[in-house]
Amino acid sequence: MYNAQKNLGTFLLHLDDKGFKLKEDAISFIYFGKQLTGSDDYLVSIAIELTLKTQKRFDGSFYLSLLETFIRKNIKTKKQAYDLADKLGMLA
Repeated sequence: MYNAQKNLGTFLLHLDDKGFKLKEDAISFIYFGKQLTGSDDYLVSIAIELTLKTQKRFDGSFYLSLLETFIRKNIKTKKQAYDLADKLGMLA
C-alpha cells in the first residue's frame, strides 16, 4: 500500500503507475486546490484518493469541495478523513 505521507508528486506518479492517468489540466487543478486551501501534500493526497474512490474519476469540483471541508473540519489524518467521508455517506 502507498504511504500518502510522501510528497504529492510521488503520489501522483504512484497513481499513474496504478493506471489512474490524470491529464495535465487535472494535475494543474490539484496544485491549484493545494495552494488555494493552504493544504499540505498529505491532506491533498487523501482528498485525491477519496475523490477517485467515490467518483471513479478525478472530479475537480468534488476534490476542491472535499479539501475545503477537510480544512473547515480540521481534518489532519487519513482516519479522520475516512471517518468524515463515512459519516457523509460517501463510502456507502
